[in-house]
Amino acid sequence: MRKHFAARDPVMAALIRAAGPYRLAPEGARSPFESLARAITHQQLNGIAAERILGRFVALCGSGAFPEPGDVLARPDHELRAVGLSFAKIASLKDLAAKTGNGIVPHGAALATLSDAQIIDRLTQVRGIGRWTVEMLLIFQLGRPDVLPVDDFGVRNGFRLAYGLRGMPTPRALAAFGERWAPHRTAAAWYLWRAVDIAKLGKLPAPVAKPRGIRIVKRKSAAGNGAPRKPAVRKGAAGSARKKSAAATGLSRAASTRAARGRRGRSRR
Repeated sequence: MRKHFAARDPVMAALIRAAGPYRLAPEGARSPFESLARAITHQQLNGIAAERILGRFVALCGSGAFPEPGDVLARPDHELRAVGLSFAKIASLKDLAAKTGNGIVPHGAALATLSDAQIIDRLTQVRGIGRWTVEMLLIFQLGRPDVLPVDDFGVRNGFRLAYGLRGMPTPRALAAFGERWAPHRTAAAWYLWRAVDIAKLGKLPAPVAKPRGIRIVKRKSAAGNGAPRKPAVRKGAAGSARKKSAAATGLSRAASTRAARGRRGRSRR
């Protein structure tokens, strides 16, 4: 993998040398239903609040074990509302349970036989589940090697820092640039997450060359300076990315946990 990046992207190669060995190992113990149910529960909440609600949800529907889809469908909405779930999340959880029951959301063994694109197509049919959530499942649950979540704020910010850009790259520009990293785009995403941590420590290597032709999200000009405001490259793109990154899901929390473990492992050495 190092030879692949060294031959195609000197900036990424330098980042890899600074960050050290690739340490992302998938956790495949959870079913797709459980992973997505946890993601729905964590949306728009901080981790502590989400875990409390999730614990009450499990106690209500699963009697200590994580509920099965039929357990969720059998519970009336007012009981689910009483554990702290919003009506929107209740609708999403029941839609997930129904689509798991009818096979749109496959079980683990069946899911593993599908391509990344097929999994994204199937799982985003569930209410409240977007592409980013499925990409986190592909990376952290299924261990797929070639996933680049271009809407992830941390990945885009890491790219900005590592490549010395003045602003955040647009998701489309990052996707086009990232084609050179295939078939190791998951590793590239992991190193871009690490770039943010390394930059905070002041140890991020300076880019040997800045990429050309990367469109960035333009900042609006300051109000009252007499100049017309320039529209963003894609209206709402930066705000949308921030909302996705701020949504504390069980899958995204795994990313920060793994990065922290990697830092502790390096500090012990």
